[in-house]
Amino acid sequence: MKFKLVLAFSFWMLMMAVSCNKDDISFDAPSRELSFSRDTVFCDTVYHQVRSETYAVKVYNNEDKDILIPRIHLEKGSYSLYKINVDGKPGFDFKDVPLRKKDSLYIFVEIAPEATGPEAIAEDKILFQSPAGQQNVVLFSVVQDAEFFIKTPTNPNIIASGTTWTNTKAKIIYGDLTVDQNVNLNIQPGTKVYFHKNSGMKVLAGAALNINGTVADNVVLRGDRNDPAYDTIPKNWNSIRMEAGSTLNMNYARLFGGTRGLELKQANATISNSFIHTFQEYGMYAVASTVNARNLVMNNCGESAIGIFKGGNHTYVHSTLVNYSDVLHSANRNVIFASNEWKNASGQAEQGALIFNVRNSILYSDRDNAVNFEQTPGQQFNFTFQNCLLKYSGTSEAGFPFDNNVNVIQSVRNQDPLFVNYFVAKMNLRMKQNSPAIGKGNVSVAATVPVDIANVSRTSNPTLGAYQYF
Repeated sequence: MKFKLVLAFSFWMLMMAVSCNKDDISFDAPSRELSFSRDTVFCDTVYHQVRSETYAVKVYNNEDKDILIPRIHLEKGSYSLYKINVDGKPGFDFKDVPLRKKDSLYIFVEIAPEATGPEAIAEDKILFQSPAGQQNVVLFSVVQDAEFFIKTPTNPNIIASGTTWTNTKAKIIYGDLTVDQNVNLNIQPGTKVYFHKNSGMKVLAGAALNINGTVADNVVLRGDRNDPAYDTIPKNWNSIRMEAGSTLNMNYARLFGGTRGLELKQANATISNSFIHTFQEYGMYAVASTVNARNLVMNNCGESAIGIFKGGNHTYVHSTLVNYSDVLHSANRNVIFASNEWKNASGQAEQGALIFNVRNSILYSDRDNAVNFEQTPGQQFNFTFQNCLLKYSGTSEAGFPFDNNVNVIQSVRNQDPLFVNYFVAKMNLRMKQNSPAIGKGNVSVAATVPVDIANVSRTSNPTLGAYQYF
């Protein structure tokens, strides 16, 4: 019992001593400059009156003494578009901020601005003033004016008449946006369409989605998290669903970062000069659909870049269809999966005939095999690979023989295309100068697509894929 009393008394004496020492801490003025975890905070693109995510800056005291930073404040003060929080306290101007020796503190930054036009720049600085001199951290963000499409219990979020979207405002979609039957939605060059988490677009029977970008002004369709870190992360939104009898015309578009890119069910799609990449499941999921694509680039999809079910009619010319991924390395990651069969929502198998043609294209992967055909006996399954470069590991894996196959014409297998860089978000899938794809295209086929995705002529010595080497 006496031992316990002595132990308790000693504990309380120790606590009092610590408290007293804490109270006796003295803070001096800084004699050296502070250091920071970053000298510039690039906030992701933000939209009119929508708060950004929060960014952190660490401030380090490199001295062997405790200091008081005389003043930390936003250069534009209360008029700033930015908000900061210094060591847990919100505001725009802070005096005598303590910082222990060899320690650090956090400053959190966010922005929720008013837009002043289609696109503007928001800048400010966090200023640090002390006897050691003035220092700063720059704050920078692109601000876009935006139009919102929000599905609620009282708003079904339907485009019920012909509509044209221009690039004067970004389009932000919350929940599903539906293009009604027999209605056209036209999207003009440079328009940015952002989907919130678990959001997507649905195009009903008889309706048309016309995406009309240009080589200089692509139409961008992606998740609404604009930080560059999200450029290579899938599953930020759902998909664009083209229902039976609908039509997609897509030119110079960049579609990325969702669960599935295009979901086509008995739909018709014409796709030109476009990028589809970074989807959790499929870049394109097509059921009994017709697809005509040229100068199409695809990469970084979990199940398959293109999944073809219940047959259909597919043609791909001068396309770069690949599947490399750091994020989705454990998934199947086919380039092409094609089957006569599809299981409907009730789990019943439905079948259809397939016509599948690929010409002057590259189908490659960091896996052993890029193509997986599952043919149903008795069903039509016609395919052609003409002047293509394929990653191919054998009949059992690919579902077809390569050698001595009349459907495989002047094509080569397992020769590294030698892309400049296939892991970068904007994917430089151009060829290095010693690529085996250079000059291997069929001239007659190239004449049907006389310029590449960057508007470079390919009428002579055509390179396989979407990019002409020059």
